[in-house]
Amino acid sequence: MSKKKKKPAKRWSKRVMETSNALDLQQGVFKADDPKAIARSLKRSAERSRRRKSDPYRSAMSMLTFYINRAGKNLPKRRVRVLERAKDELRAVFHRRSRAHSPTARAP
Repeated sequence: MSKKKKKPAKRWSKRVMETSNALDLQQGVFKADDPKAIARSLKRSAERSRRRKSDPYRSAMSMLTFYINRAGKNLPKRRVRVLERAKDELRAVFHRRSRAHSPTARAP
């Protein structure tokens, strides 16, 4: 009997993060512990990008949401809290209203 070699898992989401056609991200941006630093870095990347298809705010928020969604269950709760706070900071650095003030926001 021949032994079959296991193929390495294809990590398309990792490839998207590294070679995104929308943003050139700073190395390790999502590993930072400071939500403000994450938001500032995403803003900087989005504003410098000439390849994005939508406005800088939308591109930055989309990349952050994509990272949170794709990492899913593998992210520790502490990390998810930092990244969720980074969303609020991103809204602040782009001078957008927070979800709490949105007419479609749900009551807690």
